[in-house]
Amino acid sequence: MTKHRTTGTVKTLSMIAAAGLLLTACAGEAGNAANDAEETGFEYGAPQEEVNEVIADLEPVELTYQASAASPNSLMAAAAESYRDYIEERSNGQITLDVIWGQAIADYPEVDDALADGRLDLAYALPIYNPNDYPSFDAVATALAGLPVSPVAGEAIYNAVSMDIGWQNESLLAEYEAQGVTPLTPIVSSGGYYSVCADEGVSAEDWNGRQIRVASTSHHGVAEAIGASPVSMEYVEVYEALQRGTVDCSFAQLIPSAEAGLLEVAPHVGYSSDDHSMSSRAVGAELAGASFNDLPLAYRQIIFDASQARFAAGVPLVASGNAEAVRQVKEANGTIEQFDSETEETIGETNQQQLEAVIESGILGEDIGERVQEAADKWTSAAEEIGIEDQGSLEDLDEWWNADDYDFEALGQRVFEDSALAHRPE
Repeated sequence: MTKHRTTGTVKTLSMIAAAGLLLTACAGEAGNAANDAEETGFEYGAPQEEVNEVIADLEPVELTYQASAASPNSLMAAAAESYRDYIEERSNGQITLDVIWGQAIADYPEVDDALADGRLDLAYALPIYNPNDYPSFDAVATALAGLPVSPVAGEAIYNAVSMDIGWQNESLLAEYEAQGVTPLTPIVSSGGYYSVCADEGVSAEDWNGRQIRVASTSHHGVAEAIGASPVSMEYVEVYEALQRGTVDCSFAQLIPSAEAGLLEVAPHVGYSSDDHSMSSRAVGAELAGASFNDLPLAYRQIIFDASQARFAAGVPLVASGNAEAVRQVKEANGTIEQFDSETEETIGETNQQQLEAVIESGILGEDIGERVQEAADKWTSAAEEIGIEDQGSLEDLDEWWNADDYDFEALGQRVFEDSALAHRPE
């Protein structure tokens, strides 16, 4: 819920009637001035002194933000902290973010309701879990499934393409509006998916009969295509399911797998080659609730602009999480293997079939395949220009990864200016 902290004092005046009329007129002028201040914004990229001047007469606010990280000790917590720090610093301390960890206010299926009814002001959400409410989101996730994957450059490029394609799709933006929420980053690619299994083996015959926990409709199709049985379950149940043998594998991201201890009970990781992606991974979004549109324009602009900071912090954190997962696999005497050619071929064919189904549905337009490829080419070139490239393989990621070697802030700024800036509040 948005909380406004009033810093002024209230004065009680006893006046004669004529003076009272004069005060009423002055109050009207003051009210108009307050309204003008609330509707005054600033140009993107304005110097801090100009921002401070624009917001000087605005009341401070405290907003509740539910982050993706399970706790402030999580590897992913730094992304939320960077997001918070940008907003608080850019607002000269007039916006304060109360960060909520571990879905303490609303579980992922309830986030939309919590944003709409005011329990949350801002939140990381998982629209991929609600394909009935977000069919366009589910379709975009499927359309992105064939993008190349790699532990560092691939993560950066996939995030850039996700944001780019997310802002292009009017049907997706309309779905957010129908749910009573405002997208700040319509799609967040929070990490590539890998097979995380209790037993070793990534060849075609190894998948037959395996029970695999899946996280999206795209995953469901891939699991069936390789001969396994897909199982849907909440992520918090996966550790026990793997431990007890209820499922044999999970299609999972590495950073939450490392944090949840999955690699203790399922230390065998399989991955796609640079030319393939195992399946959909554009799972999240940064959203604002009903209170957002009641905020002064300049405050809304500050919050919207903060997506750059989240991108710049989030991508290296995913890479760091991938490196930590590799370390844990080695500690558990597990394996990290690339899928065999038959499995890769099956995954590629399935991705193509799913993309064709999305195209035929018309929900994203007949040119969605071309638009995804154009975005992939554009952001691959941008990443190469900036110097974002893999310096080794997944197997030795823990040895060569160093965040200081990369400029993710520059890429985040370019992605924001190219795709999000046109949607900035004004």
